[in-house]
Amino acid sequence: MGVLIATIIVLIWAAHLAYALLAVDVSPANPWMYLHILLQAYLYTGLFITGHDAMHGNISRSPGVNTLFGYVSGILFAGMFYPSLRKHHGRHHKYPATDKDPDFYAGSQNFLVWWAVFMKRYLTLIQLVFMAAFFNLLIRIPGVTESSALIFWALPAILGTLQLFWVGVYWPHRLPHSREMGPHRARTQHRNHFWAMLSCYFFGYHREHHNNPRIPWWQLWRKKTEA
Repeated sequence: MGVLIATIIVLIWAAHLAYALLAVDVSPANPWMYLHILLQAYLYTGLFITGHDAMHGNISRSPGVNTLFGYVSGILFAGMFYPSLRKHHGRHHKYPATDKDPDFYAGSQNFLVWWAVFMKRYLTLIQLVFMAAFFNLLIRIPGVTESSALIFWALPAILGTLQLFWVGVYWPHRLPHSREMGPHRARTQHRNHFWAMLSCYFFGYHREHHNNPRIPWWQLWRKKTEA
């Protein structure tokens, strides 16, 4: 089931991107353009959640299959290097919301400041070169313009990053920490499975994820229901 769900997310991301790039009119007057931007951003989020599940070995019992999906998802999301992501995420789970956590920033609880620090820690020169090269390849496809590539490929990736950062890093781990957050210093959304899926693929059930990191994203709602 994990392999099937991961494959579907990757394919839908690619299919919708191709459709948006080639068939959706890029015009401020076109209301459908905004819908496709939001949909592609949501699919970008799903792409990263797929890579995240791969880091925890939740896609398949085969380490090789998890690694494959981890590489594919990371590269498609933003040219990210899977082994580095897995290493940093392992530290996040081992030292959540401490000075040893690469995702945490105690220097400021301002969302934009923390997000800027977060991006600085994860962005690499190789990644930027890869994205620039991929952009130039996209605009050489007949029918794809620079505007459509920026609006349907680059912008949704940025929006997806903001969504993931808010739901998976900033909101659940920000200060002040309370006793109810538990040893992982993680908040969790109130039970509402529809909103949890819409907001970030159940990633808002964040305390449940830290308590049970081997539970795939598409089963987290069950842990919330049992709680």
